[in-house]
Amino acid sequence: HNFTSKSAYLDIGPLKYFVFVLVLILYVLIIGCNVLLIVVICVNRTLHEPMYMFLCSLLVNELYGSTGLFPSLLIQLLSDVHTISAPLCFLQIVCIYMYANVEFYNLAAMSYDRYLAICHPLQYKTLMSLNMIVRLIVLSWCLPLFYVIILTSLSASSQLCGNIIDRLFCNNYYVVKLACSNTTASNVYGLVYTFTVPIGLAVLIVYTYMRILRVCCSGSGQTRQKAVSTCMPHLVSLLNFSFGCFFEVSQGRFDMSYVPHILRIILSVYFITCQPLLNPVLYGVQLRKIRMSCKTLFFRKKNLAP
Repeated sequence: HNFTSKSAYLDIGPLKYFVFVLVLILYVLIIGCNVLLIVVICVNRTLHEPMYMFLCSLLVNELYGSTGLFPSLLIQLLSDVHTISAPLCFLQIVCIYMYANVEFYNLAAMSYDRYLAICHPLQYKTLMSLNMIVRLIVLSWCLPLFYVIILTSLSASSQLCGNIIDRLFCNNYYVVKLACSNTTASNVYGLVYTFTVPIGLAVLIVYTYMRILRVCCSGSGQTRQKAVSTCMPHLVSLLNFSFGCFFEVSQGRFDMSYVPHILRIILSVYFITCQPLLNPVLYGVQLRKIRMSCKTLFFRKKNLAP
């Protein structure tokens, strides 16, 4: 069984080679920027701290999510017939849904880490031990995998009455819409998960930043400056990712025909392209230790030269 895309996003005629080059450059840029920061964090022992370990997990997820989209998209751009086999389609669903969930879990873990560091500085090393760090990172990857496997299994077991997906990439919501069998189990499971885990994580994130804000308002100027410098990248990344997910959900649930075509293309892949591009720049520029580590890594030989 193959799925066919009737999406006008891919029907761009002679421009497909130009778009292919642009997408390829974007993919290479994402890979390069994220790998660079991962290498910097791994080779520099001063960055082996909880915040940077969570950041490393976040950057690995950016690489994973991008790889779930770009290779398939590049192939589809050069192909005249936009088809994908059912196994590859469901594999892409697993990759992209895993990416979205792991991203949210990682951002929640990072906000909890900043909350402990700013609101409980004396107990921070005890509360955020190596075991706790490993536990949070493992949960950030294993829980989404468990959820996505069950969700995809429910969708894959449904009997489908069509094979046309009007998207740039495979989306579980669009596959379920093609089902002619009962999809109540899949729908209920998705709703229960949405109203428990993501909303629970959102409440945790809001609570941690409210506590951090309270400490900033009552603390010294140095405390406020430290809190702003360390929390600002997390907040910007969280807001950017939330907007991207909102755009993605809106495209499937609401009529977006009034939105310009090029804008719909951007919104359809925003949460998988902008986040992997933004985070390396955001954290690399904003966090002083990473800036200094990059300078040391790339300019050490120059500085040591006579």
